[in-house]
Formats: sequence, C-alpha cells, structure tokens
Amino acid sequence: MGSRRVIAYALAAGMLLAGCQSSTQGTPVTSPQAPTEPSFPTARPSTSRPVPSPTTTTTPSTSVSPPAAQVLPPDDSGYVFIQTKSGQTRCQIDAQSVGCEAPFTNSPMQGGVRANGVTLSADGTMAWIVGNLGDIPAVTIDYRTYDAVGWTIAATSEGTRFTNQRTNHGMFVSVERVESY
Repeated sequence: MGSRRVIAYALAAGMLLAGCQSSTQGTPVTSPQAPTEPSFPTARPSTSRPVPSPTTTTTPSTSVSPPAAQVLPPDDSGYVFIQTKSGQTRCQIDAQSVGCEAPFTNSPMQGGVRANGVTLSADGTMAWIVGNLGDIPAVTIDYRTYDAVGWTIAATSEGTRFTNQRTNHGMFVSVERVESY
C-alpha cells in the first residue's frame, strides 16, 4: 500500500507542476473592447527661442548691463520644471525648494544606492536623495538667467546656480559637483 501512495503522490505532483509553466502557447489577440494603455505627451517645450533683449545703456568704460532674467511661470500647482541645455539635469522648483535629478558622478550612497537627486530648501537645508522626477513637463533652458517662483536660476555650460531671492541660500548643480551656500 505504501508504494501505491508514493506513486499517487508522484503523479499528483507531476500534474501540479505541469500547470505551473512559465509560458503559454498561442498568439495574443486583443478585442475592440479591450482597454488600451494611456498615452501621455512627452514633448518638452523649449525656451531657446529668441527673446527680445531689453534696452541696455553703455557707459564710457564700455560695460554692458546684463540682460534681464526671463520669467518661467509656474503651473497650476505652483511648480516650474526645467531641463538643462545638456539634457543631463532636470529640476522641479517651487517657492519652498529646488530638487534636481542627474547622473551625478560623485554623489553619496543612500541606502546602498548612489544618490541621483539633490534637494535644497529655501532655508538652505540640502539633502541627497534617490528618486525619479518621472515624466515632468520640463522646459529646456538655455545658458542665461531665469526667474522662477522666487528663485534666480543662472545656467552656464559649467552648471546651474539656484539662489533663493528671499533668503539668498542656494546651490550650484552640475553632474560633476553640487555645492550649497
């Protein structure tokens, strides 16, 4: 009787394992009533279009006033989303903070993972984070000065400087380094 039980268990186990295959034969087919995946726009507008320059005055020493900062208006939630001209750094800005995401080369480890984000509050508190800004509607900025929800953004080929206009706290962000002040 014991050998029959072993055989019965072996057959039952074989039948269970046969139903646990990792692939299914056939070709997937959808019906017209099947739901589709949502589609979100990923186009990012650019601000590199020509902007009329303000009138500048020249002094006898031939110095020229810097151009006025271009205002980047916030969305309905109070955020401004930018991407640097290089496309390597994307940032989310609101009146209280700036958060940037980039493939930083010298960022610290956070929970066993290299940080890919940095955030700075208006009071000067900086923190490294691991995260993803997702599919934000970022505006690509050029190498110039911008004004966004109380922050001055000075973008150059070396990196981008964010300064809070109320507290004067800020940070410089580039892929190679991040510094707060």
